[in-house]
Amino acid sequence: MSTLPPLPPLSPGDMDLREQALKQDGYLLGIAILSLVNGMHFSPWYDLMLVPVAALSSSFWISSQLIIFYLTSLVLSLITVIIAGIPAALYERAMGLAMSNVRSLQLWMLATAIVAAPAFMRMFGF
Repeated sequence: MSTLPPLPPLSPGDMDLREQALKQDGYLLGIAILSLVNGMHFSPWYDLMLVPVAALSSSFWISSQLIIFYLTSLVLSLITVIIAGIPAALYERAMGLAMSNVRSLQLWMLATAIVAAPAFMRMFGF
């Protein structure tokens, strides 16, 4: 059984890239959590999305009500991510960025929080 040689230490530039990746992962996780909360049945748009999703799912021979409820949550979460990503995409285009940076992810997370705010208010009874 052979053992692998030890990895060389990371250079300072590699450490900076690793730190930036960890920050971006945190913002992406926050965006995902906020969009999932907006996809729950607390969202005021859940009932509005249930009808078209049920109509579309019946054309794919999906008749289980539970699966239709899950699909509605998934579609609503995806729509939240897409709509909230528009301001971040406009920011990246205006700044001429080739990749997302921490500032654009912060903007995306803020927009996701704004879109999900009615669901949070309804969830906590405000």
